[in-house]
Amino acid sequence: MNERGARRVAGLAGILAAVAFIVEVPLYFVYSGPPPGSNVLTRLLIGILALAFLIVFATAFRELVKVVSPAHEWVGTTAFATGLVYTTITLVSSGLEAGAVIAADHPIDPTIAVSGTYVLYGTIGRLMLALFLTAVGYGVSRTNLLPRWAGRSALVLAGINVAFMPSLFFGNNPAHFYAANGWGTTALMGAVFSYWLLALGVSIYRGGRTHRALTDPAAARR
Repeated sequence: MNERGARRVAGLAGILAAVAFIVEVPLYFVYSGPPPGSNVLTRLLIGILALAFLIVFATAFRELVKVVSPAHEWVGTTAFATGLVYTTITLVSSGLEAGAVIAADHPIDPTIAVSGTYVLYGTIGRLMLALFLTAVGYGVSRTNLLPRWAGRSALVLAGINVAFMPSLFFGNNPAHFYAANGWGTTALMGAVFSYWLLALGVSIYRGGRTHRALTDPAAARR
């Protein structure tokens, strides 16, 4: 895959993943009590589609780094591997929630009832996402394939994710900001990541000015 193709695939996949995540997150706040099964299954389905696009994004990002700077291929591979682990963990969590909702004969709140997802969505998910963001941020910074804000914001967001890792010590009330399954640990971090991914996807799809200036003498003179 050449650079132009990798940019288009990565950018489009990032945009689609971000849009799906952005649509999914508000569905967690529609009901104050246990939501109906249709609400839970709908948001999980949207999330599963978003994760599928995220896998495509991670794969195309690896190819983009390899094309732009072969010496940093290991960085793209690290982003791909950690992105794949993150999506796998989240897909498993989604499957556990969906199964519990389907099997229940009354409305349940799977964010509370399915205890196996607390650490998967929380501490483990935050660690894997932090590693993914660190790899993306480092790759962008070292290869100049995107503007500086993309790399710096990825590293800042990675640090914030790490800060939420100790949340597993603070209970399982999703109404609390810093609980293992709290709205800050899960929903807020998911929303922030979604909008960051949207901005990154658009930037990748449109092409990085910094990289063009470095590789195209005509662009550098403009």
